[in-house]
Amino acid sequence: MCRWFGILWLLYIAVLSAEALASIETLPSKQLVAVSQQEQLSNANQLYVPVLTIKGAIGPAINDYLVREISNANSQNNIPLIIITLDTPGGLSASLRDINKGILNSNIPIACLVYPQGARAASAGTYILYACHIAAMAPATTLGAATPVNIAAPMTPPAENKEQQKTPSAMEKKVLNDAIAYIRALAQLRSRNELWAEKAVTEAATLTAKEALKENVITLIAQSPQALLNKLDGKRVSIKQQNIELSLRNARMINKKPDWRSQFIATITNPNIAYILMLLGIYGLLLEFYNPGIGIAGIIGGISLLIALYALQLLPLNFAGAALLLLGIVLLIMESLMPSFGVFGIGGIGAFVIGSIFLFDTKLEQFKVSLPLIAGFAFISALFIVFALGFIYRARKNKIVSGQEEIINAWVTVEDDFTNDGYVLFNGERWAASSQIALKKNQQAQVIAVNGLTLVLAPEVTIMGAKR
Repeated sequence: MCRWFGILWLLYIAVLSAEALASIETLPSKQLVAVSQQEQLSNANQLYVPVLTIKGAIGPAINDYLVREISNANSQNNIPLIIITLDTPGGLSASLRDINKGILNSNIPIACLVYPQGARAASAGTYILYACHIAAMAPATTLGAATPVNIAAPMTPPAENKEQQKTPSAMEKKVLNDAIAYIRALAQLRSRNELWAEKAVTEAATLTAKEALKENVITLIAQSPQALLNKLDGKRVSIKQQNIELSLRNARMINKKPDWRSQFIATITNPNIAYILMLLGIYGLLLEFYNPGIGIAGIIGGISLLIALYALQLLPLNFAGAALLLLGIVLLIMESLMPSFGVFGIGGIGAFVIGSIFLFDTKLEQFKVSLPLIAGFAFISALFIVFALGFIYRARKNKIVSGQEEIINAWVTVEDDFTNDGYVLFNGERWAASSQIALKKNQQAQVIAVNGLTLVLAPEVTIMGAKR
């Protein structure tokens, strides 16, 4: 009886000890969970302000980068403001309009700052500045000169062309009026100086930061993105016909740099890179077609050409220039196949160079192919087509010197006298042979066919290489 009582007492002590130990272990875990939940709540309540950067000419890469970052910011709940720093000489109209669509459709206010000191928001940059909810400039920065580049007149036109410059064509009027209406619509939406906006397009007018603030072109002047953030705290902003107050006291700025995708697009949409990829693709495929092998040239050419086509559809491609470039390559190929005393070659080089110059339909220097690169490729292309492909084509016409094709029509020497079946010598090798007539030792005979490993000789009798 005492034994059973002792066992029960030990079990009771063990249960109490286990409960005490569990309570001791549970307390830190509960505290850890509470701390983790507090951190998550703190992170959720932390306000972030992404800072996006436009530096250099506005093209497909900057377009992809800005549109995706604005879209990502709009999908989060802890971003009260987006800041875009701007330093650009202008860019492509298609990319500009895509960026402005992203800005105008944003549910988060976007502040654009021309920064750093010495930066400019020229041409397309002026349109972006007008599209943003808040426009700001750092000291010693400028904006303006928003005339479409395609209709920008020379600074000092020749005297005989002055009269023509005063009367722009119908297409130039169409482009100019469209640009004026676009920037006026942006100015009306943001309640900024509409008259100066039109002047920036028609007369390529420019302003400094202080002048822009005085003319109600921008909202304020700020030394840096952090200074802009401090000045905007507590300000009211109109977004989609609603006035909201910005609460930025505890907001933390995060620099959002272009990711690998944007950097890849920036690389391949460089006109020089796209041009090189296109020519590598064309020549790689040509080399593979002329001399089929293990496929390295074809694989590299196919990949290069597909990447180039993707880049070209993002750039302002001039189809007439592309057609001339391809015509030049075709003429150079014809010169290698059908020598025409240089007619096809000279015409091909001319078409190649002209097509390369006019390959992109823009007057922006940032989106043109380098002239030294065109000259270098024209020279290399002429050498490659005329000599390399010409050599390969002529080599295909050479007589075959190996295999069964070498034996047909070849002359062999009879080893011993034989009738019907015997042996002959060919290139130092002993072959079985068959003949419809009797042959004598050292007699020469011609092979007309190969039947397995037996040479079929011509029915004509030949002695010492001479027929009789």
